[in-house]
Amino acid sequence: MPRYALKVEYHGAPFAGWQRQADQPSVQGAIEAALAKLEPGPHTIAAAGRTDAGVHATGQVAHCDLQKDWDPFKLAGALNYHLKPSPVAIVACAEVAEDWHARFSAMERRYVFRLLMRRAPATLIDGLVWQVAQQLDAEAMREGAAHLIGHHDFTTFRSSICQSASPVKTLDEITIEEVEGQCGPELHFRLRARSFLHNQVRSIVGTLERVGAGSWAPERVKDALEAADRSRCGPVCPPHGLYLAGVGYPDDPFA
Repeated sequence: MPRYALKVEYHGAPFAGWQRQADQPSVQGAIEAALAKLEPGPHTIAAAGRTDAGVHATGQVAHCDLQKDWDPFKLAGALNYHLKPSPVAIVACAEVAEDWHARFSAMERRYVFRLLMRRAPATLIDGLVWQVAQQLDAEAMREGAAHLIGHHDFTTFRSSICQSASPVKTLDEITIEEVEGQCGPELHFRLRARSFLHNQVRSIVGTLERVGAGSWAPERVKDALEAADRSRCGPVCPPHGLYLAGVGYPDDPFA
């Protein structure tokens, strides 16, 4: 039974998240329904990460098993045809080994968070960024973010419903880039790690926003981290600025 890796892009607004749910639309459910149009019967796909409701992706990776030997290019085209009008696209497809797994074969996940600094409503990119009215101090935010890089107990930045066995993670990278976007100045937060806790990225960005706004000193991020106390976290920012931007593997199946 051939296995195929799928690189998936989606707009998260219409979905209750990646994971299939019985009574709500999901990205997984949309792709599995499209697969059933190609090969009748139940399908179960696995993904590199389960994004929450409202979170987007430009580089989610999933895999599926099919009975037929498909040309990957034609499989991607057929799935995209049956995915309409859902805002989900298969941007790349590749046949992989039978033991390759979208989640367990992954070495890292990369997230991007977009924050727009503008007072007027952002009509053209509404739902694609987190908008704040004031300008933020990016350098102060970088100082605060530096305390989070490395191997730490991230209990402070972990959702109370997180199912991970341990709050200890290694955050390999946080960068904060100032960008002149389509609708005004944006900050792009880029985070990279082997894996993330539930709501970890949104908790970190929400906390750093408080630093950028001048409400927190950068050193307070270090204090919050070392406290290992969820109540010491800053506000958790909304999901619609967050993107799963890429997944790393020992050998890139889409290269």
